[in-house]
Amino acid sequence: MIVKTKKYQLEKGTYIKFALKNIVREQWWVFLIAAAIMCGAFFIFSWWWIIGALIALLLYFLFWLVQFAGVTQLEQNKILFERLSYEINSQQVLIKVNPRQGMPLKWEMIKKAQIGKNYFLLIVSKAQMIHLPFRIFNTDNERKFLETILKRKGYVK
Repeated sequence: MIVKTKKYQLEKGTYIKFALKNIVREQWWVFLIAAAIMCGAFFIFSWWWIIGALIALLLYFLFWLVQFAGVTQLEQNKILFERLSYEINSQQVLIKVNPRQGMPLKWEMIKKAQIGKNYFLLIVSKAQMIHLPFRIFNTDNERKFLETILKRKGYVK
């Protein structure tokens, strides 16, 4: 079975939001480093330990925010934010710009997947992801088929 979706354009704000959430999930240990620096206040009490750790944490996430905002402006990533349709089967995800032009994406290239309240999120790398809202599927059976593929491939449980 091949799932053919409606055309969909990923909004830049949505991309930045999902990319930052992905970074927080992948690099949760950064909070532990900030907490360890804050613990320096137990040995030599000073508010600067806490303030310094919070500033470092803020700068770290500001760095990633700037990176993801920059991705939305780069010419080579312009394709991520165009109106695309998708053809999904058990071998690959075909990303189509128009009926004659498309790019296959093998399932092996996808690192992980998430199923949200009303979307699928296929993560290829820190900066590349495919957001598939449920509304772009023509029927509920197509959405369930994609969910079955993701479970069989081991991306979701």
